[in-house]
Amino acid sequence: MKIVTLVENTCGHEACIAEHGLSLYIETEKHKLLLDTGQTDAVVKNAEVLGIELSAVDTVVLSHGHYDHSGGILPFSQINHTAQIIMQSKAAEPHYNGERYIGIDRSILDLPNVRLIDGDVRLDDELFLFSGITGRRCYPQGNHKLSRMENGEKVPDDFAHEQCLVITQNGKYWLLSGCSHNGILNILDRYREIFGNAPDCVITGFHMMKKDGEHTEEEKAVIIQTAQELAKMNTVFYSGHCTGIPAFELMKEIMGDKLIALHSGEQLMHDESVILNNEN
Repeated sequence: MKIVTLVENTCGHEACIAEHGLSLYIETEKHKLLLDTGQTDAVVKNAEVLGIELSAVDTVVLSHGHYDHSGGILPFSQINHTAQIIMQSKAAEPHYNGERYIGIDRSILDLPNVRLIDGDVRLDDELFLFSGITGRRCYPQGNHKLSRMENGEKVPDDFAHEQCLVITQNGKYWLLSGCSHNGILNILDRYREIFGNAPDCVITGFHMMKKDGEHTEEEKAVIIQTAQELAKMNTVFYSGHCTGIPAFELMKEIMGDKLIALHSGEQLMHDESVILNNEN
């Protein structure tokens, strides 16, 4: 299996664009797919630099209904008219950060190949999508500013629009999320309910970024507790985007080699028992 970080906040390839967003290109035995598309047409430009044929992609999975994960869908659709674009139906609802709209471009919903789903869906023996994450252990503090529209009024976002992709390949399980708005520990709890074990690899942001100053002691406690629990697992975690550098560095001190940074243009390789991070 091949996974390339097409878009991320930081750059790992001198010719690639970095932006606040996330997009992963994945090749399995049966599929060529994208998890998210970043915020702009950077996904298209970076794919061209890296020699990735987006016209061959058959599936796009949108992890949740925010602009920095969905903004590349329209530029992508100008190249590829046939790939199914799968999102939870609630991802189509308006979402806000304070007064600022952060939801998807509404014209995405006019694309004929958009597939709105509700809840868990098995696409085939390789790909499984799940949502329904209700736990609140170590809940990301940044969520408190985010809201959605309900009956014409803003209410706290419950992130029912967030979904996770599980890829099964050669007996290994890969869990991919966009931002882990529901909290990575709660996502892993839901994963265990379904699969009964822990994934071999997780790729996700942890939504711990703090743009307006240093982390509070309460926020640091959540970050540290999260890292301590993840460090106990026999799982490798790739993270970036909404994790934020200070939070990543704090988690790295605890998790060591079990935590690896994502960067635009880098390729993740899987070799049966070894997971490596190589520059493309």
